[in-house]
Amino acid sequence: MIEVQSYLEEIQQAAYENRKLLAVLVDPDKFDENSISEFIQNLPKETTHIFVGGSTVEEGRTCAVVKAFKNLCGLPIILFPGDHSQISSHADALLFLSLISGRNPEFLIEQQVRSVKKIRNTSLEIIPTGYILIDGGRETSVQKVSNTVPLAQSNLQQIVNTALAGQYSGKKLIYLEAGSGANNPVSSEIISSVKNELNIPVIVGGGIRSTQQLLEAYNAGADLVVIGTAFENGSFQQ
Repeated sequence: MIEVQSYLEEIQQAAYENRKLLAVLVDPDKFDENSISEFIQNLPKETTHIFVGGSTVEEGRTCAVVKAFKNLCGLPIILFPGDHSQISSHADALLFLSLISGRNPEFLIEQQVRSVKKIRNTSLEIIPTGYILIDGGRETSVQKVSNTVPLAQSNLQQIVNTALAGQYSGKKLIYLEAGSGANNPVSSEIISSVKNELNIPVIVGGGIRSTQQLLEAYNAGADLVVIGTAFENGSFQQ
């Protein structure tokens, strides 16, 4: 029997082989299922994953969007939830996020505890992920909803130490996030410094608006890059 890799193992294997991955993030509250066919057709050919989630999402919207994608798209659908209400059993996997850059227990452990009832009897693959919010030059929805302060991009050692703390505490992925619509993406220096210290894959998102910025993130060491707002509003420069 051929052993099928888990979604985490696929990401880990790609990182080991230096194959770069690309996820397009879909915010359910901003997505029109009637345009899904066109949306899928316009995905960058390099796209490997669809992430679904947002800082605040109306009840039931995540499930509706995930179902729509599962019907028409063969890519893995991975949940990137802002809270426990955004969990859908119809997705393939769940980034089990802990906002380790903040000190608000609501997003360090409370939301995770509330989610257990929803996920324990599903077939979702649960991927423990350390989520680090980094200052992108403007107040983002994540900052407002989580009531946490992002780490300054100049505070390089604190960011590296936070990422290492996530790895030491058992996280399987580290997600460096500048926030949706950030003015400034996570810098190459931060990405390379974090990547050099970790032995788990690094995801980078927020404020990436062009192929050039995408390549810069890859070259700095990002294993998986997430684009969202710029692709949604048609401003992504290829």
